[in-house]
Amino acid sequence: MNTYSYHDLAQKDGLAEHFPLDDKLYSLSGDELKFMQVQTGIVDEAELKRHITEVQVAAYAIYPYPCIRAFRFVQFKLPKLKGYEDLLKIGRERAGSILLDIGCCSPVGNDVRCAAADGFPVDQIIATDLHPEYWNLGHKLFRSTSESFPVNLKFIPGDIFDPAHISIIPPSSSPSAGLPPDLSTLTSLNPLRGQVAVIHASSFFHLFDEEKQVHIARALGALLSAEPGSMILGMHGANSQKGLDSITYGTDKKATFHLFSHSPQSWTDLWDGLVFKKGTVKVEASLMERDGMGDRKFLFLHWCVTRL
Repeated sequence: MNTYSYHDLAQKDGLAEHFPLDDKLYSLSGDELKFMQVQTGIVDEAELKRHITEVQVAAYAIYPYPCIRAFRFVQFKLPKLKGYEDLLKIGRERAGSILLDIGCCSPVGNDVRCAAADGFPVDQIIATDLHPEYWNLGHKLFRSTSESFPVNLKFIPGDIFDPAHISIIPPSSSPSAGLPPDLSTLTSLNPLRGQVAVIHASSFFHLFDEEKQVHIARALGALLSAEPGSMILGMHGANSQKGLDSITYGTDKKATFHLFSHSPQSWTDLWDGLVFKKGTVKVEASLMERDGMGDRKFLFLHWCVTRL
């Protein structure tokens, strides 16, 4: 029986065929529904569902992420995190503060648009993903253009494992005294090392094995500003004990992929001691249950790493 991480398997075996799209998974209500109605200008709920489903089909064809199948790309992630209000405060009070949204279909734009609507300066927001096609789909989803929203929001395509995009260096030990680079000229994230005030990474780490998760954490640590209060926050699949979670799929149930899961304690140890010098960050991590693929449930880790 072959085993792969979700990311490897999706590239290798056409996982979308085993997890076909199902519009019964669509569920949008409350603040999330109101946000999409305001942002898209589509008030009729049936019409809005048709519009979102059309974008979903195109997004799933690019890469079969579970969050796309479950319509997570129109549901709030960042605003539900404990550090969200602190993020908005940084945007209001720290001149030139940069918010970076990284990873799994984040450039579709739901979370960064919400942060902008709630007051984070839009010209200080950056999004990055391996698949630049998602950025255009974000404009289709929200019926916007690069001119109408937002004028200065910067999308930088790239592979987080490519040192030309993000090279790993030790985290900055003191706040940068210089001005941040001109965001409109960026072609990679490397000029931002030690400059980013807030990094958001949801539904991202769990796509990779343990070694690659460590790589990602170190890469993001290199980008984070040393100014107290700077933070990295997100959510992803996890477990009460660190280790591999085997998930079978297919009609014959003979294929398996492994989801490497951190526990709250191992996640804390990763950041406080491995990525950052022990005692220089505060790590908050708690487990929550949510629906997964098929009829099974998953534990998700809601977390925030804050520099002291």
